[in-house]
Amino acid sequence: MCGGCRRRQCGPDGTPDGGRRGCGTVIAVLALAAAAAVAFLESAAGGISYAGDGWLHECAKWDAEGGRFLASTFFGGGVAEVRAGEGEAEERVVVADPVAAGRVALGLAVDAPRRRLLLVYADRPPRLGYAALGAYDLGSWRRLFLTRLDVPGESTFPDDVAADEEGNAYVTDAKGSKIWKVGPDGALLGVIKNATFVQRPGLRHNLVGLNGIVYHPNGYLLVVHTSGGDFFKVDPKTETVRVVKVRGSLRRGDGLELLSPTRLVVAGLPNRSTGSGRRLR
Repeated sequence: MCGGCRRRQCGPDGTPDGGRRGCGTVIAVLALAAAAAVAFLESAAGGISYAGDGWLHECAKWDAEGGRFLASTFFGGGVAEVRAGEGEAEERVVVADPVAAGRVALGLAVDAPRRRLLLVYADRPPRLGYAALGAYDLGSWRRLFLTRLDVPGESTFPDDVAADEEGNAYVTDAKGSKIWKVGPDGALLGVIKNATFVQRPGLRHNLVGLNGIVYHPNGYLLVVHTSGGDFFKVDPKTETVRVVKVRGSLRRGDGLELLSPTRLVVAGLPNRSTGSGRRLR
């Protein structure tokens, strides 16, 4: 979910509806990087309105065990929880890591088997250098690790994160179109780079590169390229990359969410032909 406003809606069954109310105008890079409407359900109707201090949230996920939504606060640089109840819900900040102060919080993932939250940190645009992945205990919010991903002199913009069955985390770089791999204990294990990630040269097709990412239970990653609209299947073990042909356009695609092993939702900035979300089989 991305919100450009103070009040937002989330679906009653644990998935944001991606609606935007009263959103402000944002520069192109910021808008594209922050336009992730994360999870749509076929049956989602109505929603939960809630008020918060931040005017823009990048990502939201449902924490089933905790019975709450967890949303990254872009300018707050942390995470807020929203609990459904009678009347209007309120968000409460649960993660405000002083080590990441001054950064923006972007993609997040609930790693339920290990009862932890993974959170991506980046420099506040227009700076594009800092990249980090934090992990926090879902009960106490104790920091488990905060791993730097960037290297000196490198221009990066980490965006989204997914976790596999073994607890490895995969973070997309929307600037450099690569994927960092971080082990369960926070060790940086490597970087997946492949020329296939750039299908067309030029800034117009690569202003925002690899963005939304999910781990499929069959053992591979699915990744969307925002500016190019390309969709990739990545084997994290062999690091092979294959282009997935999609009927229709995924241009401006941002957040990804698996509804089932055979159904996927791609959310992002709306356009006339697709609206703000597309459902794939």
